[in-house]
Amino acid sequence: MTADRPRVLPSPGGSVLNDVVSLPPNGGTITFARLDGARSMPLSELYELSGRLARRLRARGIGAGDRIGVLAANCPEWVLLDLAALRLKAETAGFDPGKFDPDDDLAGRYDLTLLFTDRPARAPRTVPLTLVGELLAEEDDPDEPPLPRVVWEPDDVTTVKFTSGSTGAPKGLGATAGSVDASLAAVQGIFEHKPGDDLFVFLSLSLLQQRYWVYSALAHGHDVTVSTYEAAFAALRRTRPTVVMGVPAFFETAKRQIEARLRRPGGEDTLQAAARRVFGDRIRYLWTGSAPAAPAMLRFFGEAGLPIYEGYGLNETCIVAKNHPGAEREGSVGRVLPGKEVLFDEDGVISVRSDHPVNRAYAYAAPGDSDRVFGPGGTVRTGDVGYLDEDGFLFVRGRADDVIVLDNGKKIVVRPIEESMRSGAAVAECVLFCPTQTELVAVVSPASLPADHAAVAEQLARVNAAAAPDERIGRAIVADEPFSEGNGLLTSQFKPRRSHILDAYRARVHDPKEGIHAL
Repeated sequence: MTADRPRVLPSPGGSVLNDVVSLPPNGGTITFARLDGARSMPLSELYELSGRLARRLRARGIGAGDRIGVLAANCPEWVLLDLAALRLKAETAGFDPGKFDPDDDLAGRYDLTLLFTDRPARAPRTVPLTLVGELLAEEDDPDEPPLPRVVWEPDDVTTVKFTSGSTGAPKGLGATAGSVDASLAAVQGIFEHKPGDDLFVFLSLSLLQQRYWVYSALAHGHDVTVSTYEAAFAALRRTRPTVVMGVPAFFETAKRQIEARLRRPGGEDTLQAAARRVFGDRIRYLWTGSAPAAPAMLRFFGEAGLPIYEGYGLNETCIVAKNHPGAEREGSVGRVLPGKEVLFDEDGVISVRSDHPVNRAYAYAAPGDSDRVFGPGGTVRTGDVGYLDEDGFLFVRGRADDVIVLDNGKKIVVRPIEESMRSGAAVAECVLFCPTQTELVAVVSPASLPADHAAVAEQLARVNAAAAPDERIGRAIVADEPFSEGNGLLTSQFKPRRSHILDAYRARVHDPKEGIHAL
């Protein structure tokens, strides 16, 4: 762990991305953690390797304006390809391995010069990820010219990122350098990551925000650990990070692990000790977003001595709001970040205006999709319903599409009810439907198998006891297996895919005899 000072940006208006591509890092380490161990290297070595790879890619004809794709699990090669592209002023396209097939002519569909993948593939312009190691092993040419100086302008597209695809095919969106810089600057301003910090990330690097923290490490001299979802808990104990970035589903799983340690004979005797056994003993704070977090889960980690801060953002907006030390409010997603403005229509539906928009239209989407989402100047219609309180904290009540209108005209916002159901230990996820416009029906994902139907029934009774009459759940249908990416019922960011869940359980939702009935 280095104690070197962080680099200083060239000017108050300097670009983090231009700093990353033009200045060797001053300290810091990157660790790649897997189930079978961890490998670390100084960020200075990562920078040197990315430059060597950039020169090798240049020799293969890749340069400014070209685009390379990566479809692979998190690994050193992924990070190196991303940094090499930045240093060539080439674009990247990150493909979620759970959603894309490398043999589906991705290179042709998304205008790729090359697609790197860790899967077997025979599609045109598709190469194995192992090519990265082969390129790095080539002998240096003493006559090879150095890499040219690269300057990323605010409106330049650095990468094509894809929606998580809760419905339909994922939409592709070009992310501008200005939007990346603005987000990194806003986060750094409130959390002040510095040498001694180690940011732990494990969601797919196909998600641009996960790569933010590598850029942050190179710019500010702190450490970063890159793992995978499968290896996350084993890696946490080995690497002892100070910051963990995760979606609510991950922290719900961590909560259950901590609770299990407290119940175990001979286990830890305090909540704080059990939490340290799971997360290590150096946590400064936990970061969550991408999906709604249950208030009970957030309170749990606060009581465990692990401050957790919820935020809000979309693929189309980057980070919009964030709770943080000195500015947090229970139930909110935080104050709106500098450079963002939150607007509301007459129904409370949120739009977001950015000084540096991610973009003003999709690069790849069905006809009409861009017009439905993007307004003048890149303003984004989020589809979420919410409000700002008198102190400027943003509250998101749910999706406009998920407001159920009963036959008596009563509008039911389903998110708070779903969160209440999820607060029970037996329920991992809950999605509400209203097949007859009179009765709310919950489809719940069991926290474990076999499902504890009695505990689900008890949670249903608790939720209904605290609810207004129109907001009470009539029946709860326990899913046959937990929602997951594998069965298509969760997105890559672990959000329930509502329409897919209804398709899977439609017959039981519409059958009044099915499910656990409320008393």
